[in-house]
Amino acid sequence: MSLAGKTILMSGGSRGIGLAIALRAAADGANIAMLAKTDSPHPKLEGTVHTAADAIRAAGGQALPIVGDVRDDDDVTGAVFKTQGEFGGIDIVINNASVIDLSRSTDLAAKKYDLMQDVNVRGTFMLSRAAVPVLREAENPHILSLSPPLNLSPKWLGAHTGYTLAKYGMTMATLGLAAEFADAGIAANTLWPRTTIATAAVQNVLGGDRLMAVSRTPEIYADAAYEVLTKPAREYTGQTLIVEDVLSDAGVTDFSKYAAVPGTPDDRLFPDIFLD
Repeated sequence: MSLAGKTILMSGGSRGIGLAIALRAAADGANIAMLAKTDSPHPKLEGTVHTAADAIRAAGGQALPIVGDVRDDDDVTGAVFKTQGEFGGIDIVINNASVIDLSRSTDLAAKKYDLMQDVNVRGTFMLSRAAVPVLREAENPHILSLSPPLNLSPKWLGAHTGYTLAKYGMTMATLGLAAEFADAGIAANTLWPRTTIATAAVQNVLGGDRLMAVSRTPEIYADAAYEVLTKPAREYTGQTLIVEDVLSDAGVTDFSKYAAVPGTPDDRLFPDIFLD
């Protein structure tokens, strides 16, 4: 199965993992609509929704940059209508937009807590829900959220409670949609990596150059997402998937090409959070 001619509606995607997933789909000739706030360049972050669209077109896909906020219900509804109007339907929704803050509970600002809930949890639910009527008409409809499995170990529940609630909320919303719309044939899964991924969040929030050097590239996430999104929707749903497991099941045995620093052994890479 290929993503040629398929239409993806993604939240965020101006850079990093979302853009890598979009470019992998674009190589097949997919249509990608991106709902993102990045209308103009950020002083500390590369890329806007417009530069992402240019990259998608250069990679062989069609692009629809939509400037908007996944927290705004009108923007979400408008993104669904615009995508359907431009490309004739929606085959895939990717909940990529996410806010991270690993502060301890007593240090976490209330506004940041609300922001994580609004973008990660509410945004995932609202964008997916708004697209359901259009997804019902697709041949192989998928919802994919970039969130972790529900690991209830105190190690993870108590490490950064506000962020954990937001990411687990994304996962619970996705699993709920999988159950609710199974009869409609709409797949809903989550995907999460075993190692940190070299993104702006890792660079600016988590660990700077040192952590970037022991991470994998966003392309590993993109290749795993591609495998998920080309699976038969009715048979492959309701799962909390791990990037490396998905690729291993697809026959990948050598992950060395995904190291951010070529030649870094797998056992030197930094493990991501939420996985034991």
